Amino acid sequence: MKEYKVEVRTYYSKVTMNANHIAESSQEETQKIIDGYAADGWRLASADSTSYGLAVYVYLYFERDVA
Repeated sequence: MKEYKVEVRTYYSKVTMNANHIAESSQEETQKIIDGYAADGWRLASADSTSYGLAVYVYLYFERDVA
C-alpha cells in the first residue's frame, strides 16, 4: 500500500529582466524540501505548477510504501 503527501509552495513574481528569477531563487528551498522528505522515506512522484496573477504555485507530490 502507498501513502501520499502534497507539499505546496507559493512564489511571487517581481519586476525584473530575469525571466527565470523564480526558478533560480526557489531552487535551494525546493531541494531542501525534497531532501527532508527523502530522509523520511518519501519519494518525489510528480510535480506540477500553475500561476495566477503574480503568484506561481508549485505542487510537489510525494509517495512512500507503507507496510
